[in-house]
Amino acid sequence: MTDVAAARYAGARLPRVEDPRLLTGHGTFVDDVVRPGMLHAHFVRSPMARARVLSIDASEALALDGVHAVFTAGDLNPDVVDHWYSLMGKHVPDTPRPPLASDEVRFVGDPVALIVAVDRYVAEDAAERVFVDYDPLPPVVDYATAVESDELVHASYPRNIAGELGGRPAEELAETFAAAAHVVEHTLHQQAYAAVPMETRGLIVEYSAPTGEMTIWASTQSPHEVRLFCSRLLGMPEHRVRVVMRDTGGGFGQKAVPQREDMCLMLAARKVPAALKWIEDRQENLVSAGQGRHEHGTARLAFDDEGRILAASIDHVQDAGAYPVPWPVQTAAVVGILFPGPYRVPAATFTTQSVFSNTTARAPYRGPWQFESLAREVLLDVAARRIGMDPIELRRRNLLRRDEMPLTNPNGMPYSDVTPLETFEHAMKLLDYDAFRREQERARAEGRYLGVGTCTYIEPTTSGHGFLGTEGATIRIEPSGTVNVYVAGGSSGNSLETTAVQLAADALGVDIADVNTIQGDTAVTPFGGGTGGSRSGSMIAGAVAETASVLRERVLAIAAHRLEAAVEDLELKHGVAAVKGAPGSELTLAEIAEIAYFQAGSLPPEIPAGLEASGRYRAQSLMIWANATHVCTCEVDVVTGAVTILRYLVSEDCGPMINPNVVEGQIAGGSVQGIGGVLFEHAAYDADGNPLATTFMDYLLPTSTEVPVIEYGHVETPGPGEGGYKGVGEGGAIGAPPAVVNAVADALAPFGVEVTRLPLGPASVVGLIEAAGA
Repeated sequence: MTDVAAARYAGARLPRVEDPRLLTGHGTFVDDVVRPGMLHAHFVRSPMARARVLSIDASEALALDGVHAVFTAGDLNPDVVDHWYSLMGKHVPDTPRPPLASDEVRFVGDPVALIVAVDRYVAEDAAERVFVDYDPLPPVVDYATAVESDELVHASYPRNIAGELGGRPAEELAETFAAAAHVVEHTLHQQAYAAVPMETRGLIVEYSAPTGEMTIWASTQSPHEVRLFCSRLLGMPEHRVRVVMRDTGGGFGQKAVPQREDMCLMLAARKVPAALKWIEDRQENLVSAGQGRHEHGTARLAFDDEGRILAASIDHVQDAGAYPVPWPVQTAAVVGILFPGPYRVPAATFTTQSVFSNTTARAPYRGPWQFESLAREVLLDVAARRIGMDPIELRRRNLLRRDEMPLTNPNGMPYSDVTPLETFEHAMKLLDYDAFRREQERARAEGRYLGVGTCTYIEPTTSGHGFLGTEGATIRIEPSGTVNVYVAGGSSGNSLETTAVQLAADALGVDIADVNTIQGDTAVTPFGGGTGGSRSGSMIAGAVAETASVLRERVLAIAAHRLEAAVEDLELKHGVAAVKGAPGSELTLAEIAEIAYFQAGSLPPEIPAGLEASGRYRAQSLMIWANATHVCTCEVDVVTGAVTILRYLVSEDCGPMINPNVVEGQIAGGSVQGIGGVLFEHAAYDADGNPLATTFMDYLLPTSTEVPVIEYGHVETPGPGEGGYKGVGEGGAIGAPPAVVNAVADALAPFGVEVTRLPLGPASVVGLIEAAGA
């Protein structure tokens, strides 16, 4: 048996290998790429939420010096061959996705024309000289009433319904609800908010007519998805499309798949004489890049007289916007399926409905099924107050334990390898819950209102199906002995470079300084699913392990042959293969590489020449499950409505940690986005469909002064995949909103306040207190 050294790097708090270039301003983003004679694109966008497009006159724009072309729907849309996403597959009943608006505009910001000019400034000037004759139509702005509207966002979708799904008939649970000692129902509305990556969307598309090849530099989470999408869109062979992703300044789901503007650039690139570049400005990003959340649901729980859950149901409705990406119905279904969460729920059902509106598209946003946790956890606190039970005790009686796994929830979702009760108790210990309640009581006596809120969730990570179910790696030990690891990548702030380097160094028994990784170039990296679904860490771990094992065996076989030793007598550490117990009988990796590449004739026939291998990992299960408990304490100023977070704790079970710094960074980033979504962010529209938050003067984000210090606790239960690693990217954004909402509601409990609508800005908080008659 060959020696496999114990991990030296996995599990260590190592600095990120990306940081030196990123922190010193030496990263390469799309806007840093310059191509010879490069042209620039700018979109003419609709100022109306809904209108017929009667005509477009671009003559004045075309007359402007420096303008190369103005493309409208008639120029680009007919060239579309196909436009389905690998992420979803070609057989889903997808929703409309025209590159440019043609007969009708369907939201403010809808792209109507594409201007190509020598620079962005000329293109923007030209946009003011494109005259579009609009015939205004009544917009469908409120998704919640859209099914009752006489107006249709898309004529082929009656009642503005993009799709509906449901669980078992509600009648099957009627008797359980009727006989329950307590039935608690609560309706909660969550506002729209945006991903707001530091780097907005952007790409450069360069087409070479002589070779029929297209190269795309993209700000994306999934370079191979962009390549496949472009190939289908244009009807080009896959091998003639190359996508290059360098650094990407955040994605959060917004960059998981190409959107309509990306389609336009791909289509237009074959019609212009040079590379074509588009970088979205911040206002465009807030108006047109897509919204997250914006949904509501009525949730019900039935309890026995001891507070144990008997049944659960949720009726969920979400805003799909005008042109959702991708098909929104699947994510909505996950809201219903996961609504029982990490609790012992004997029976459950759900309905879910995705509804079109004349607003920007629904796009993926970190934990896109997050509403299941928000609705459930807020309802549990409401239930505790109505029943007269402490919310922590109510959860203790119902949370699933590690020894109950595996288990299938009542909606058919199989759970395994999770620790809901254990992480919950760990979080309570970190908080010292009893001490907080005593502090809260003292504060109330002084006229100060403190509150505590929790959220315990279970999260599916690393899907084992379809496009996301496999991941490839190629590892080459160069003649110098340096190790290069090629993986698809999609690193957009989630430290995939550090992950690949740490794992490969351990798998090959070499020093981390001798390992490099090449990612994000479809011409040289193996096919991969990119980032999404909290999959990257565990899938890269599997791909690296699958590939490195082949190389490790070859390295040891070459060393054994040259050293005249048995393979089982060798160990490989620090890049040296040595005979155990025989000092000096050893070969460095560089010496072994020299033999493999330049002295291959001296090797036995059964040992291949060279030191390069490729492998493909297949996920070991349908899902890898992670879980966590978030705890928030806050103080609410009942006069001004200001909410100040006092402590924020997360007890997380994402399995063994490849790098605790990276894990905690992912938790922190998601948690801050969730906090922002409750207290600050709101992508609001007026009744005419005009967006009201188009700059950072109006769209508020939490800053370093509002963000609390996050305290971390870790419970480690290995998952079924390589190394036992689980996903962690989306959990913070799932767990934070319910914890913050419950903390505010707990602080205001003396006033009889129940939260039914987000966000909870100061005016909303004061309004809740006044509405309660306080």
